Amino acid sequence: EVQLVESGGGLVQAGGSLRLSCVASGGTFDDYAIGWFRQAPGKEREGVSCIINSDGNTYYADSVKGRFTISSDNAEKTVYLQMNSLKPEDTAIYYCAADPFPPLGGWGTISPSPAEFNSWGQGTQVTVSS
Repeated sequence: EVQLVESGGGLVQAGGSLRLSCVASGGTFDDYAIGWFRQAPGKEREGVSCIINSDGNTYYADSVKGRFTISSDNAEKTVYLQMNSLKPEDTAIYYCAADPFPPLGGWGTISPSPAEFNSWGQGTQVTVSS
């Protein structure tokens, strides 16, 4: 089973940028999809962006399209989430997670379910001030 460690969170003003990193160890990185999820206080965990490492297929939630970019460095076993034009509503704990059986052809418009991901990092706090 793959182990995941996130980093890169912090406090930023609205309109600013952050880059989150998710470093994987163990498992076969190329076989996985890596997803970024976030959870704000009192809200359910939601899928933000995901990538299938073997073919580069990606998913973005509507709320982050055009602002966030996910990328994967398979040699470094690292997935990045570049977050630009941050808004106060982006404030949450961000988690990366691994799905060992990514959907063939990607997710389309269907939001990935956290239940599909069986390995989770510890989370990193992102706070966007207005």
